Amino acid sequence: MNYWLVKSEPFKYSWDDFVNQGIGTWDGVRNYQARNNLAAMKLNDLVLFYHSNEGMEVVGIAKIVKEAYPDPTINDPRWVVVDLTAVEKLPKTVTLKAIKVDERLQEVSLIRQSRLSVQQLKKEEFDIIISKAYEN
Repeated sequence: MNYWLVKSEPFKYSWDDFVNQGIGTWDGVRNYQARNNLAAMKLNDLVLFYHSNEGMEVVGIAKIVKEAYPDPTINDPRWVVVDLTAVEKLPKTVTLKAIKVDERLQEVSLIRQSRLSVQQLKKEEFDIIISKAYEN
């Protein structure tokens, strides 16, 4: 299993929008590294859903329910999408600030490549971020 983080601006597509939709198609990605990450996602991989610009926090966990296929929003075979579904809203959001101050998370793309919208995480990084959502 692989672990990922996807970013969305909540005023455009929030966690609540995603949950209400049921299955969300992650489309519109036009960065090659992010596209390659989408293409590498496998069925049932876990994904952290991050609100960017507003909030700047991890808000939930999703999973891949359909692997990469051509992006239906553009007639160009270079671009792909995946389908995700919500697994769980986190009991407490995990802010970018909380991630930045944790020495164990200094290599996370969220810090090192802050503009990348689809990022791979190591299992340990994923677990650390999730554990922060359950801290008192």
